[in-house]
Amino acid sequence: MTNSPIGRLLPTTDGHDLVVSRTFRAPIEDVWASVTESDRTARWFGPWEGDAGPGRTIKMQMAYEDQKPWFDVRIDACEPPRRLAVSTSDESGSWRIELLLSYADGRTELQLVHHLDTTDAVGEMGPGWEFYLDMLVAARDGSPTPTFDDYYPAMKPYYEALRMP
Repeated sequence: MTNSPIGRLLPTTDGHDLVVSRTFRAPIEDVWASVTESDRTARWFGPWEGDAGPGRTIKMQMAYEDQKPWFDVRIDACEPPRRLAVSTSDESGSWRIELLLSYADGRTELQLVHHLDTTDAVGEMGPGWEFYLDMLVAARDGSPTPTFDDYYPAMKPYYEALRMP
């Protein structure tokens, strides 16, 4: 787990990408299972239900948020074990997220890429993704789960500074 923020904010042709990553000493297929199988996503983010596949919509729960809300997630692309692209839209806005996995020298790198139309909320999103990826680390290695209070608001200034030219 990390105590220091490591995310990056990269300009794109239609906005910015917030990129937060973690590296695991594990085969790519095992890390892929951690981010795609409902019983394993339940350990660090929340379970999902439905008939998953590209172009389909599933229900996913944010099990570590207040009221543990369920929301619809559209699977935009699924290319096991290297790429999962999803999107969601509700009253709070639209999100487009990709999980990109690569493997080399006994390690799998997971990059979470949040495609942003605006960077207005990056000070909240960055710490949130750092927290959830550290939840994934804890779920995989059996270490104590982090608490969100260790991430926010402490990491907010780091992420807001990424918005500066």
